[in-house]
Amino acid sequence: MGKTFISTLIFLVVTTLDVMAQDPFLQCEDTCSHIHGIDLSHYQGNVFWETIGDNTKMAYVYLKATEGGTRIDEMFERNIEMAQRYGLKVGSYHFYRPKVEQKLQLQNFRSQCLPDQQDLIPMIDVETTSGLPTDEFCDSLFRFLGLVEEEYGQKPLVYTYRNFYNKHLLGKLDGYKLMIAMYTDEEPVLADERDIHLWQYTGKGRIVGISGYVDKSRFMGHHKLREIRFHHRK
Repeated sequence: MGKTFISTLIFLVVTTLDVMAQDPFLQCEDTCSHIHGIDLSHYQGNVFWETIGDNTKMAYVYLKATEGGTRIDEMFERNIEMAQRYGLKVGSYHFYRPKVEQKLQLQNFRSQCLPDQQDLIPMIDVETTSGLPTDEFCDSLFRFLGLVEEEYGQKPLVYTYRNFYNKHLLGKLDGYKLMIAMYTDEEPVLADERDIHLWQYTGKGRIVGISGYVDKSRFMGHHKLREIRFHHRK
């Protein structure tokens, strides 16, 4: 066995042991200066908010409040109370169902997304056309976005995937702040080169206080948390 082979083998063993010894919770937010946050729903189960609150790398959280016309996330009430108690800036989101009547969806969302509990503007989660042609889907979505803006006095943040945006929403969301999901190492770029405020960069993040995976996002470029602050009516 040659000296080069033995040296290489020793290097690989030492490197492997070093990786195993590293903190398994080491994440993007530990190695950069961006503003990071998470989004949660009942899928994460019981969350130890006191632990997350101690993790100063997490500046904000979006909590699932509602979906469609009737569904309410079973953990929303507890999550929003505990997240604010332990110092995170909180926003609420609604999963949009294009075939469900818009006013019914708004009624469902506003039953949970109470203005006096919000630190951040509402977010609308847009992931499906529900089988509608793009034009019909967009008509449905923009009627709902208009209702949300009228209800809360500010445009909501729109969350969607990069490929979904490029296929169905290209050039149609001017004036809306975007959170774009794309799970790669490279920052997302939209086909129309629209500005992106937040990037959800993983659906398999880890954080002390949450037993399973969690979605993580961060602000892009020069954008700051104050840009998505909820403006409370006087």
